[in-house]
Amino acid sequence: MFPNSSNLGRPPFPLKNQQHNNFFGKLPLHLSPTLPPHQQILGAQANFQNADLSRAPLSGNLSPIPPGSSQPLLAFGNGSPIRSSVSPTFRGRKRLSSEQNVPYDVKRQRFHSPHHESTAVHPTVPLRDERRYSIPGAITPSLFPTHYIPDLVRCVPPLQETSFLEPREITLPVAKDKLSQQVLDLFQECQQQACDLKKKELCRTELQREIQRIYPQSRLFLVGSSLNGFGTRSSDGDLCLVVTEEPVNQKTEARYILSLVQNHFSTRLSSYIERPQLIRAKVPIVKFRDKVSCVEFDLNVNNVVGIRNTFLLRTYAYLENRVRPLVLVVKKWASHHDINDASRGTLNSYSLVLMVLHYLQTLPEPVLPSLQKKYPNSFSPSMQLHLVHQASCTIPPYLSKNGATLGDLLLGFLKYYATEFDWNSQMISVREAKAIPRPNGIEWRNKFICVEEPFDGTNTARAVHEKQKFDMIKDEFLKSWHRLHNVRDLNSILPLRATIQKR
Repeated sequence: MFPNSSNLGRPPFPLKNQQHNNFFGKLPLHLSPTLPPHQQILGAQANFQNADLSRAPLSGNLSPIPPGSSQPLLAFGNGSPIRSSVSPTFRGRKRLSSEQNVPYDVKRQRFHSPHHESTAVHPTVPLRDERRYSIPGAITPSLFPTHYIPDLVRCVPPLQETSFLEPREITLPVAKDKLSQQVLDLFQECQQQACDLKKKELCRTELQREIQRIYPQSRLFLVGSSLNGFGTRSSDGDLCLVVTEEPVNQKTEARYILSLVQNHFSTRLSSYIERPQLIRAKVPIVKFRDKVSCVEFDLNVNNVVGIRNTFLLRTYAYLENRVRPLVLVVKKWASHHDINDASRGTLNSYSLVLMVLHYLQTLPEPVLPSLQKKYPNSFSPSMQLHLVHQASCTIPPYLSKNGATLGDLLLGFLKYYATEFDWNSQMISVREAKAIPRPNGIEWRNKFICVEEPFDGTNTARAVHEKQKFDMIKDEFLKSWHRLHNVRDLNSILPLRATIQKR
C-alpha cells in the first residue's frame, strides 16, 4: 500500500522477535481524563528547521489532527508534528423539512467538506503507482499546499481517478429440480444489489474525507460481505481504516484511534452518524449507523488481513456459478437457526463462507480448487495492498467436472458437517483445500470448532467457546440434513417467504 516502503514484501502481521515501533512516538496512550487529547498533542513542539526532511524516515508514526484545532498536524520520524498553514473547516446543518424528498445522492453531498473536489478513486483499493508520493497528493490539495510540505516516503498513494475492475459476468446455474430452483430463487431475491453497494460506497467516501481531518494519510476500505460477493440486501457494512503500514496494537493504539474517530462522529457528524459506539473486542471496532443509507457499519483499524481475504473470497465467489447461491442459502439457514452470531458464541458469517468453500474443495470431484496453492503469487500474504484487488480479475474461470445441482450441494454440505467431518481432530482449511490436523498452539487447544484464516492462520471460529453452543450447531446440521433429505423442500429447514421479506 505504501509503494516506497523498504519493508514491502513482509507479512501483514508482526514477525517473531520483531521490535514494534511506538505508533504514536512520544504521545502517551493512556490520556488523563482531565486533559483533552488535543491539548496533549499540542504540547509537542515542532522543531524541524535544520532537518533534512526529504530523507526523514516515516516510521509509521502518525499523530492525529486535534479535533477542533485550527491547524492540522502531521507527524513523521520521532513524532514531531508539522503544522499546516491552512485550516480545514466544517459546516454541518440540520436537514430542513422541505428537503425530505431530495434524491439520495444530493442528500449525501451535505456530508461533504466545503471543498467539493471530485471523488477520486474507487475507495476499496489504493493505486499502483511506484513513484515517490508527497503528502499533498495523498489528501485534498486545498488542505495542504504543495509548496509547503516536502516529499516524504511511505505515504498513502494519492487519490486519483482509477477504475475498479469488476469481476467477470457469470450466468447463474440452471435449476433442474425443485430444491435447486428454491435455492436459486432465494439467491436472486436476497443478493446484494448494485444500489446497496453504492450506498455503502458513498458513505465510505465521505467518512474517509472526514477521518482524514484527524489522520490525513489514512485510507478507509470497504471490506467483508459488502464487497466479497457474498453480501445480501440486509448485510451490514464493514470498514477498515488503514493509518500506517506498521502493525498496530489493537488493545492500545487501535482503541485510541477509534476513540478519536468515535468522538469526531459524535460531535461533528451527529446529523448523519447515529449511535457511534466503541466496542472493546480483541479487534476493537466502532459501530454506528448511517442515517441516510440506514446501513449499520463496523469500523476497525489496520486489520489489513480483512482487505486480503475480501478479495480472496471475491475471487472464489465469481470463480464458479454455484458458489454464491449456495453460500447465501447457508448464511440464511444459519441465521434462521440462531447459529450465525459470534457475539452469542456461534459462527460468524466469515467462518460459514469458509466452511462452504472448504466443502466444495473436498468433494471427490472438487467444485473449487485452492486458489492460494494454484496461484500463489496472486494471493501471497506479503503482496502489497495496492495490488491485492487485481487478483480477482486475472484468475481464469475454473471448469469443474462436478455436475451436482445446487440442491445436491446443499444436502451434501449439511451431511458433510453432520456426519463426516471430524470436529475433534481436524481443522477446516481453504488454503490447503482439505481438512488438516489441528495445530498444538494455544489458540487451537481445547477449541470446539477450528476454521483457519487463509492468510494469518488464526481461528476464525474462536467465538464458539461453549460446549452447549457447539452441540447446538452440530445438532442443527444433523436435523436439517435429515429433514431436507426426506422431503427435498427448502421450506422444511428455512421458511422462504419470511426469509425473502427480511431480505
